[in-house]
Amino acid sequence: MKRAVSVSIGSSKRNKAVEVTLLGEKISIERIGTDGDMEAAAIKYKELDGTVDAFGMGGGDLGVMTDGKWYPLYSVLPMARYVKKTPLVDGTGLKNTLEYKAPAFMEAKISDYLNSHGRKVFMAAGVDRWGMAKAFVDSGYEVIFGDLMFGLGIPIALYTLKQLKTFAALLLPIAGRLPYSWIYPIGEKQEKRTPKFGKYYAWATIIAGDCHYLKRFMPDDLTGKVVVTNTTTVEDVEIFRKAGVKYLVTTTPVLEGRSFGTNMMEAALVAVAGKGRPLTWPELTEMLDKLGFEPQLQELN
Repeated sequence: MKRAVSVSIGSSKRNKAVEVTLLGEKISIERIGTDGDMEAAAIKYKELDGTVDAFGMGGGDLGVMTDGKWYPLYSVLPMARYVKKTPLVDGTGLKNTLEYKAPAFMEAKISDYLNSHGRKVFMAAGVDRWGMAKAFVDSGYEVIFGDLMFGLGIPIALYTLKQLKTFAALLLPIAGRLPYSWIYPIGEKQEKRTPKFGKYYAWATIIAGDCHYLKRFMPDDLTGKVVVTNTTTVEDVEIFRKAGVKYLVTTTPVLEGRSFGTNMMEAALVAVAGKGRPLTWPELTEMLDKLGFEPQLQELN
């Protein structure tokens, strides 16, 4: 049986292992959290290197791909220093392929709801989910990007892809050298919620982006909202349900009650392909088409 493992600096409370069949191949996919300890993650990679078919990097990214330009996250790179044999992916490939399908999927499933409530999107961070950001803009949605808010705590909204690219070009070379915990919640911080930026949550019909970002600042009341995200546990779904969320769209498949991160699912595809290397975007797209992978919709209220 093929095996893909996501080593995450996120909370170990979110650990999960399942067995699935993809393209006729049985595969074990497992998520292992280290509660914010990057060195523990590096040691886990070292222990497993060469013994599994693919690694996913969870809770952190090797870098950010914005409109084809790569910005390394230097504080994260040492986590992967012991990986010599097993191919390692951080989900960038799926963020730029599978996640681009989200708006079209919603048009097919809940178009009437969007017609009556408006196609207004508050996206937590667009630079690291460029595929989804571009898809919403290309599909004619009105989008506000919260990159400065969620990443740097600066209460300034961005309104266009051009502004997003300018932000990336000016600030990511600097932000990429900051401690990762300064720009993204890791470990126990993923479980804490401090409502903030409420006017943007209230304005939008659709709240989109990384699940930890969305939960970190979300208000208690999200009645009627559509949340578009991934890496959701059963507990996350219940949090959204209690907040009044109408629809939850996960960009990765729901397996045994939860959706795994893009890094985990991309690692699963790499393992199944058996090429011993990360897959190109065209190769990922071809596999996604064969599998029939698409976002999934849950009506919560």
